[in-house]
Amino acid sequence: MIGFLIFPEFQLLDAAGPISVFEIARRHTPHAPRVITVATKAGAVRSSSGTEMLARNLRSASSVTTLFVAGGEGVEDEVRCKTTIAFIQRLARRGVRLASVCSGAYLLAEAGVLDGRCATTHWSCTRDFIGRYPKVRLEPDQIFTRDGGVWTSAGITAGIDLALAMITEDHGEEISQATARQLVLYHRRGGGQSQFSTLLELKTPNGRFGNLLSWVRENLDAPLTVEALAERAGLSSRHFVRSFIAETGSTPTKAVERLRVEVARERVQSSGEAIERVAQATGFRDPERMRRAFIRAFGQPPKSLRRSARTA
Repeated sequence: MIGFLIFPEFQLLDAAGPISVFEIARRHTPHAPRVITVATKAGAVRSSSGTEMLARNLRSASSVTTLFVAGGEGVEDEVRCKTTIAFIQRLARRGVRLASVCSGAYLLAEAGVLDGRCATTHWSCTRDFIGRYPKVRLEPDQIFTRDGGVWTSAGITAGIDLALAMITEDHGEEISQATARQLVLYHRRGGGQSQFSTLLELKTPNGRFGNLLSWVRENLDAPLTVEALAERAGLSSRHFVRSFIAETGSTPTKAVERLRVEVARERVQSSGEAIERVAQATGFRDPERMRRAFIRAFGQPPKSLRRSARTA
């Protein structure tokens, strides 16, 4: 049985997303476990959206083999709840598999179960989390992590990726893929993938260069010089560079490299494609040039990131 721990002002999708994964998995295999929702007080628990979810009391979790801990705005109050922390510690001592979604990692960290372990949480919590829990080996740029019997995931929808990874481990790739198809997911993201999107970071509210950046991402093997980009934008090179920096906070050259690195990283981590081929397809041409760009961006060369993604 899989338990989901919720509390007042929890993030609804932190619980509902993974719950749906396990629900769909049961349609494809009778061996998938049932799900219960628990809280310190039985009854309706109000999420941050105002929608309520019914929960049983903590005693109902006596037979769970996996516990998911939701995150949300109510985490700040919940980390001070001695009953909740003692409950997590008790399950950890029993050897229950533990998982957190988004800021639910704060509750696992407060219970001490993340000490010395690799973990992740929502990227926006990085500085605060590290300050509070220095014993945790936080990996802020991961979709999800696994360290022994403890799993943690990034913001909200990453909990779905984590749940699918658990389905793969427990019931095999075929059931996981069937579940993902039923959920109309394009693919299951690996734990080593990045939480961040260069296009989201570079686009401005008015989207002046949005179409250009989208075109660049689809044409990374083209000669993307400043002059070529300026011509496509219908501006002089000087005016283009000045406007681009003002609206995106990046030079065109750096933006192109970031997009190339992002796409190259996706291909390196999700396939066995030769590094030389990835470098060619993403416009780096020279694998050594791509290696240097990876080290600048991630502190690791492509082969190291590939190994980490396979381990995750």
